[in-house]
Parts: sequence; structure tokens; C-alpha cells
Amino acid sequence: MEPIDIVGKTKEDASLPKATMTKIIKEMLPPDVRVARDTQDLLIECCVEFINLISSESNEVCGREDRRTIAPEHVLKALEVLGFGEYIEEVYAAYEQHKLETMDTVRGVKCTNGAEMTEEEALAEQQRMFAEARARMNGGVAVGGVVAKQPEVGVEVEVEVEVEPNLEAADS
Repeated sequence: MEPIDIVGKTKEDASLPKATMTKIIKEMLPPDVRVARDTQDLLIECCVEFINLISSESNEVCGREDRRTIAPEHVLKALEVLGFGEYIEEVYAAYEQHKLETMDTVRGVKCTNGAEMTEEEALAEQQRMFAEARARMNGGVAVGGVVAKQPEVGVEVEVEVEVEPNLEAADS
């Protein structure tokens, strides 16, 4: 029987993407150094265990403050409690960088000109993106929001497009 942790999942359920971790490992080493596959697996397991350790201690710090949501401050305090104080400054810098990189995408989608999209504009953009994705999946081409199958070489094709009004928008 597998050991079960607090949330009822086996240790095998908690993992990190192997390809990503292998890439990180290789980037951290000189180009002439090779890492055996079992060593890569061991490093990945160590990373998972470290994350579990930090998460568990962060949860305890959070609980001592009678909070229900783990905040970045709880993680930083957990690092200190567990003896990883020398990493706090670097972890905080990475957190601040992450906030800067994701600030616009998390709070809401904006148009390139800075104006917010109306619901109708967002719906039209969504439909256009769906049509393009459908066309790519079906081997077609999306041109200006119109999707047409790519013609075979040497075959003449005439395309007529009929646009139906959006009845939902008219009802509102």
C-alpha cells in the first residue's frame, strides 16, 4: 500500500514535469557535464520533497496567524524557520519579478491601445480566435476572421461568405 499524505494523494501523484526539470538541471551545469538518468530522477524527487517541506511549514506559519490562505510572507517565514534564511532575499526578488511579469495578464485583459474591451468586442475576438484555431486543426486558413479550406494546387476555388447576425446580442 502506498503512503498517503494529508490531502489523500500518494507520493507518486506529486511530481514535477520531467522535461522541464531536466532542462533546468542541464542549464545549471557546464556543457561538458552529463547527468545520469537515475541522478536526474533523484534530483527531481529532492525538488518535490523540498516543495512539500516548504509548503507544509508555510501552512503551519499561516495557521499560527489564524489565516486560511498561504501568502508569500508565509513562505518567506517558512524558509527562515527551516534554516534557509540565506535564500530569502533571492526568493523575494524572484517573487517581485514574477509579479511584474504577470501584473497585466492576471488582473484583466486589455487591448493593445490600453482601452478595456467591451463585452461585444471580447465575444467577437473570442469567436475570431476559435475560428482560427478550428481552421488550423482542420488544415484550413483563417483570413480576416473568415475560415476557408486551403485549395489543392491547380484547383480554382470560389468562396462566398454569408454572415448571420448575432441574435443574442440583439436580444440584450
